[in-house]
Amino acid sequence: MVRLLVAQTSSPYSGHKKGKTVTLDPSQPPKDMLLPWPQRQSSSGLRRQKRDWVIPPINVPENSRGPFPQQLVRIRSDKDNDIPIRYSITGVGADQPPMEVFSIDSMSGRMYVTRPMDREERASYHLRAHAVDMNGNKVENPIDLYIYVIDMNDNRPEFINQVYNGSVDEGSKPGEGLTGTYVMTVTANDADDVTTANGMVRYRIVTQTPQSPSQNMFTINSETGDIVTVAAGLDREKVQQYTVIVQATDMEGNLNYGLSNTATAIITVTDVNDNPPEFTTSTFAGEVPENRVETVVANLTVMDRDQPHSPNWNAVYRIISGDPSGHFTVRTDPVTNEGMVTVVKAVDYELNRAFMLTVMVSNQAPLASGIQMSFQSTAGVTISVTDVNEAPYFPSNHKLIRLEEGVPTGTALTTFSAVDPDRFMQQAVRYSKLSDPANWLHINTSNGQITTAAVLDRESLYTKNNVYEATFLAADNGIPPASGTGTLQIYLIDINDNAPQLLPKEAQICERPGLNAINITAADADMDPNIGPYVFELPFIPTTVRKNWTITRLNGDYAQLSLRILYLEAGVYDVPIIVTDSGNPPLSNTSIIKVKVCPCDENGDCTAIGAVAAAGLGTGAIVAILICIVILLTMVLLFVVWMKRREKERHTKQLLIDPEDDVRDNILKYDEEGGGEEDQDYDLSQLQQPEAMEHVLSKAPGVRRVDERPVGAEPQYPVRPVVPHPGDIGDFINEGLRAADNDPTAPPYDSLLVFDYEGSGSTAGSVSSLNSSSSGDQDYDYLNDWGPRFKKLADMYGGGEED
Repeated sequence: MVRLLVAQTSSPYSGHKKGKTVTLDPSQPPKDMLLPWPQRQSSSGLRRQKRDWVIPPINVPENSRGPFPQQLVRIRSDKDNDIPIRYSITGVGADQPPMEVFSIDSMSGRMYVTRPMDREERASYHLRAHAVDMNGNKVENPIDLYIYVIDMNDNRPEFINQVYNGSVDEGSKPGEGLTGTYVMTVTANDADDVTTANGMVRYRIVTQTPQSPSQNMFTINSETGDIVTVAAGLDREKVQQYTVIVQATDMEGNLNYGLSNTATAIITVTDVNDNPPEFTTSTFAGEVPENRVETVVANLTVMDRDQPHSPNWNAVYRIISGDPSGHFTVRTDPVTNEGMVTVVKAVDYELNRAFMLTVMVSNQAPLASGIQMSFQSTAGVTISVTDVNEAPYFPSNHKLIRLEEGVPTGTALTTFSAVDPDRFMQQAVRYSKLSDPANWLHINTSNGQITTAAVLDRESLYTKNNVYEATFLAADNGIPPASGTGTLQIYLIDINDNAPQLLPKEAQICERPGLNAINITAADADMDPNIGPYVFELPFIPTTVRKNWTITRLNGDYAQLSLRILYLEAGVYDVPIIVTDSGNPPLSNTSIIKVKVCPCDENGDCTAIGAVAAAGLGTGAIVAILICIVILLTMVLLFVVWMKRREKERHTKQLLIDPEDDVRDNILKYDEEGGGEEDQDYDLSQLQQPEAMEHVLSKAPGVRRVDERPVGAEPQYPVRPVVPHPGDIGDFINEGLRAADNDPTAPPYDSLLVFDYEGSGSTAGSVSSLNSSSSGDQDYDYLNDWGPRFKKLADMYGGGEED
């Protein structure tokens, strides 16, 4: 507890503090009382002056044990001798959060602290003291009070992380003191006042695990927390990780008075390429078949003590001798780090039966400074080549020969032979055709001689750009057999073997000369010089050709055909023209051109009538065709009129008989179901099949189903006489209708009638109330007396004995 003591001078007003006068109440002890407000002068005429006093800060220790409330100081105004004064305080800790940390006795001015203080929560408070009279009027100006919480060592140092991770390269250089290789920094914070020993933290290393090769491999800067190497011998291949316990202590590291805390520093020794890769053996061997590529011949194993799957461990292989042609390469297996000797260029047993390779291995990363390559970083690889049966091949593939078309069948063209690369095997080669589109060639199976099997034609569809192409197969008799293919290309030289053809094949011309002419040319399947210029001429036979037509040469390829006479009757004429090419020897061809001669208009175009006439139909033929068309239309019209009259007669004949009385060839519908609206509203349950006779017997009287035998008395329908009189038919029908209307067991309108129920004990009633006679002889002549409705029956059954 700190109390403010104000010393009393010889004069009550002789004490000065910053130009202000402070007066103590002589009735109170001076050791625990503050008089922040100045005393006023006597009434001898001196004026009162306002003077303030600066109060020094009040220091309160944290974590006080009480008892509470605990008095800090007493505040008093010199006016309380004259009037009653009430005191109060405001500010953070009084009437502002945190509330009521400090309190004051309003009458005596004693200020208290109500609970223990925590400097780490709040280090200082700023309050204002007020003095008012009983009416609340201000008596003195507010005075500032500063309260400081004195720090106590009540907080341990706290590390930012409980576990720190750092790394250092293996083989790092040590240093003296703190000059070694930096590893990491650990940091601990103390919540106490850092300006005092309570908050000053110092570091030290407690333990190191493992203690190899030395128990003090690292040291720490006691003030900054930097961990550095202090001893030599860091080797990742021996110790990959160290665990260091670091202690932080306040009170400047005084272990007797300070508070401590610990953290763990994990130091990983990182790998450097200080171990060169070494082969596990000095020689390796492998075997490969000839002509095989992308095949692994041998696996080279190495050992490297550096960090696996790192650039310091990954192996790189290089062939330094023994493979000048580049047949092999060594690839690295990414998982096992082995070297895979692979064939990238096919080897030939006939040229090289074995290879002696020298392979060197290194790492992706260069070796560390001062580390040399090992003698075991090179090894020899012996590769044996095995012989396999290779396919024969054609040395000249594709082989091209030039030949005139049209050579006779059986002509020898060339020898297309293959070579078997297996020089150390005695094998025979056989030849066959693989592709011969036109089937023009034949090959000798033993020696590969090519002869013609048909006449070669340059103008054939199988020839492209004057070249005919065929493919042949050469197979040996090895085990297993092997075969190769070769292509023979025959360039066919053209000969004049195709006569020219006249173009066009059809044309038209006016019947009078001078209006137009026909331009003609020729087409020849041959090629230059066996084509144009062409010679066009008219034959001498028949003589009418040269009489009616003439040809005028335009150039080497074109000519004009025109009329020689002044008029030629319209029609189609076959004009023969002789066309001769320029080949050696030349070929000629007589081609027919169909020329339509027709009347033309002033523009030289055929008219419509002229076109018909030119088609070969004269006026008489056209008239005959029109007469035939008129006769055909007349016959069709007469046939239609006859059909109309016949239909009318048929309808007139039908009207002689009443449609209701005519029963001949009429369709009688007996299967119509469903009446109109009148018979749709009835009980459908009456149509259900009874499950037992008890249900039928217990049913109330009324309408029943037609397939249900009535239990009560059945109505008596009239019995038809054996030989009825014609006048009785109407009475018989009326009586039957009356009985059916009065029958309570009759079904509803248009109900389903079941007549096909068979077997003994059937509940179905009789199908008909009409009795039929079983006698063999019966006279049907009475049907003739029943009128026209029964005339058909009378014709069918009457007079049977005469028939």
